[in-house]
Order: sequence, then structure tokens, then C-alpha cells
Amino acid sequence: MKYKNGLLYQAVTRGDGIQGDDVTENVKTIRSIPLKLEGYNFPPEFEIRGEIFMPLKSFERLNASRRAELEDIGIDEEQILDRLFKNPRNAASGSIKMQESKEVAKRKLDAFMYLLIGDGIPSDDHIGSLNLAEKWGFQISEHKKQCNSMQEIMEFINYWDKKREDLPFDIDGIVIKVNELQVQRLLGNTAKSPRWAIAYKYKAQRVATKLEKITYQVGRTGAITPVANLKPVFLAGTTVKRASLYNADYISEMDIREGDTVFVEKGGEIIPKVVAVDSDARTEESVAHQYITYCPECNTELIRKDGEAIHYCPNDTGCPPQLKGKIEHFISRKAMNIDSLGEKTIDALFDKGLIHSYGDLYSLKFEDINEKLEGFKETSSRNMIDGIKSSLEIPFERVLFALGIRYVGQTVAKKLAIQFKSLDALQKASKEELLQTDEIGEIIAESIIDFFSKDANLLELEKLKIAGLQFNLDEEAYKPSSNLLEGKSFVVSGVFSVFSRDEIKRQIEANGGKVLSGVSASTSYLLAGEKMGPEKRKKAEKVGVEIISEQQFIDMIHANR
Repeated sequence: MKYKNGLLYQAVTRGDGIQGDDVTENVKTIRSIPLKLEGYNFPPEFEIRGEIFMPLKSFERLNASRRAELEDIGIDEEQILDRLFKNPRNAASGSIKMQESKEVAKRKLDAFMYLLIGDGIPSDDHIGSLNLAEKWGFQISEHKKQCNSMQEIMEFINYWDKKREDLPFDIDGIVIKVNELQVQRLLGNTAKSPRWAIAYKYKAQRVATKLEKITYQVGRTGAITPVANLKPVFLAGTTVKRASLYNADYISEMDIREGDTVFVEKGGEIIPKVVAVDSDARTEESVAHQYITYCPECNTELIRKDGEAIHYCPNDTGCPPQLKGKIEHFISRKAMNIDSLGEKTIDALFDKGLIHSYGDLYSLKFEDINEKLEGFKETSSRNMIDGIKSSLEIPFERVLFALGIRYVGQTVAKKLAIQFKSLDALQKASKEELLQTDEIGEIIAESIIDFFSKDANLLELEKLKIAGLQFNLDEEAYKPSSNLLEGKSFVVSGVFSVFSRDEIKRQIEANGGKVLSGVSASTSYLLAGEKMGPEKRKKAEKVGVEIISEQQFIDMIHANR
């Protein structure tokens, strides 16, 4: 959050570390976050970071309210359990991004602040800065402690391992930080985290329960995921009734069977997983599980490619979960970024027959949403239409990523966009032409050709063209600001203290250089950060590629300026 002259100016989510959501209006509904600071000795402008959370009582109240609403309309128990919020963390994350601030206020969110950033903060240590923030009106956790030895740290960790269940909110560990701000600055940061702080995660809780049935889910790419349907059991703050079983090999190697007593943990305190089987508890009637051979949604025979662990449904143009999944990918943040839509809204639109594919989004009318979708009032219906219209400005490289061509991720989509400049040119490209593009190998090239060979995909592209999506590259956006690195190619590996990896890659391209994924004799430099892959270093040394540090790279791009 940013404050200017003692007033809340802006609140933004962390997002992916580069791009987040502006949630200022929603944050204003949280009572523990001051709109106007108290006191007088705060800097004229500063940033403060913290975590928004949902107290357990708020979470229980929210789910009780949702249950009552679902019971009133006659929803059965299994469907009710599906629609309840799974845990406070996800509920808080979803709540802060809601369109209606009045609804956010009803969720009773809370927040703790943990880091002050800015010039002129009158403190030399971390604890002192938090004490100042508390005087200015911010809520700081009362459970912090300044430790002076490793023994004190371990005593603190062990204390809260036993007492964390008594807290009115969920925690999964303790964060240990260097107190002196000058030492923090000397230690610096990696691309993802500060070097002056480390998290101690508590061991995941484990419970035993009965595996009642194994079912299967179909993802947007057709990937089949087996799911353990469990006798509901309380684990780490929530009721767990499902856990992923990953693939056929996982089931076979652990010999997981229906009717087994299994042990369940939550990975990172969030995702339930089956970690062991009590084979001694089996009855004589127990039989080994037979993995399915046909899609549970469209009854198409499944395929499994050599060297892959996953089974797939090949019916990518007619299998409902795949169609819904493609739409969800299309609207996602890194693709078309239509944040007024979500998974449940997509389900509702699809089930009502209003859309069957992502191309149909651009034919939706206000009346379709306002009159035919339950719970959509005038404002939310208008927001959805406006969000879809705004996506017409999304640049070509992200549109290409949004199409969901298998193996074409963000980086590959960008390289294809720069190479071919338009969708028409890409569609006409031969396999040989595709292979001439950086990072495009046989598998990706064949996937692209296969995508454009299907009539259903061509129909979708025609809908998108009519709607007016960007199918041509904005070449001005990719013109380098200098030619300092022209003719030079870089492989970037490891983590860095000044730039993130994405920022370094942008700097290379902005200065006329090329970013490669693998080291070869034609690579100019291997830009090495901490924890760099050892194989890349070995390859660079073997073929004689120069290895440079982040500081050497910075010196390079500032040369002759």
C-alpha cells in the first residue's frame, strides 16, 4: 500500500511479482487499515506491505451464510460441500478482488503489516519501524519477538508449533528476519525474496481417513487427473474430502485402492495429498484399482504418449471440461485478462448455452447476462461486458498465448509473434519455417500445425477476427531503445539481486540483444546468478561461452551512455 501525506493513496496485490491488481476501494473496507494516519512523524510518501487474511470466525460465518442460501434453493449436501469456501486463505484472496466493495466489507477481512519501505523512515531497525507504524495506526502482529540467539529463535518456533491452533487465524510457519536495516540493505534481495528473511515451515499435519471412491477429472488440455474421494476429515483448519492421485503410475506404485485407509497431508498447508496407505487395514475383498481407458466426460478412448505419465482425452473440440478449461485459460490474467469473469461464471454461461467456446464471449449481450444468469445484477453484468470489450486491446503476443495451443506458453507465444508478425503468417507457416524460430522444436511445431489444421479452431479464429482482436504485432513496442547488445545472445540462469530474471530479459531485448533458452556454441554470454543450473555452467565452459555476473551485465548496458 502507498501513502501520500498521511492518506491511503493506492493498494495493489502482489500478483505475479510484476503485475498485480489495484484493490484500493476494497482495502478501504478493512477496518484495521487506516485511511488517514495518526501522529505526525511519518514520511510524506512511503510504502507499507502486509498480509490481508480472513479470521477463522469470519470464514465460518461466511460458509454458514453460503450454506443457508444453498439449502434454501434445495441444493443437496454433496453440491453444498462443493460450493463452500475451501479455506480462509483462498477465501481472503478471492474476496479482496471482488467487484463490489460492499460485498467485501461483509466478509470482515483483517490485515497485519510487516514491512515499511521508503526514504526518511525514522528508525534504524525492523522492530523499531514496525513500532512506528503501529503508532501511525497500522495493525502489527502482537506475536512478534526480538531474539538475541539461535536458542531463543528455536524456543519461539517450538512455542508456536504447539500454540498455533489457539490463534484466531491460520499460520503455517514462522518468518525469521534480520533486525538491523543497514544489514538488510547489505544482504539485498534475490529475484523472488529478501536474503535477510527466511521462513520456517511447520511439518504438515497428517490424518487417516477412508478412500471411498476414485474418480477422474479432465483438464483443459485433456489431461486426466485421478481424484481420491475421501470420507470427510478435518485437517489443518478445513474439512478435506478430496485429494489428487496425480496419475496411473502414482496409484500403481503406492497400490492405492478404493476402500483403503489412507494418510492425508496438506502440501504447503493448502493442497491435500495422499501420502501413504494402511495396507494392513484392508479386507479380503480389496482388489487393485483399474485405471480408466475412456474419458469420463465424453467417452472418447484415452491415449498415453511414450515417455509421459499422464493419460489424455484427444477430443479437444467436443469434450465439455476441455472446452470450459480453454475459456478459463483464455480469460486468465496473463492472457486476455478479463477479470470480470471467473470459473463459476464460465460454468454458468456454458451450462445455460450462452457460450460454447472463447469466441462466443464476444457475442454476449448485456441482456444475456442480466436476464439469464442467476445473481447478476445490472452493475456486474455491465462490468462483464466492459471487461470483454477492454480485452480487444490486448496485444497480439498475449492473444496468441490465450488461444491455448498446446506447448505454446508465454515465452514461445512472444517469440512466434515477433518472428511471424501476424496470425495469418503463422497459420501459413510450414514446419521448416516454424523450426527456424528460436526455441521452437519438433513437438511445438507439430502442435502449432495440428492446431491450425482443425476446422473447429479455424471457426474460433474467425469469430475472434470479426470481434476485432489484435492479430498483428505492434512492431513499435518491440523496437529496441538502443543497439548496445545488437548481435549478442544471452542465456539467463539463476536468481539476481538488482533485476528479476524477467526484467533482465527485457533489458537484453530493449538493448537489441537476443535471449536464448539453452547454451550452445553460438551463445555470446551466460548471465549467471545465484543457484544457477550446474549443467548450463558445464555446457558454457565446454563450448567456450563467456560467463558474466549481473554487475558485469549492468556495466555492459550502461557502456557509452
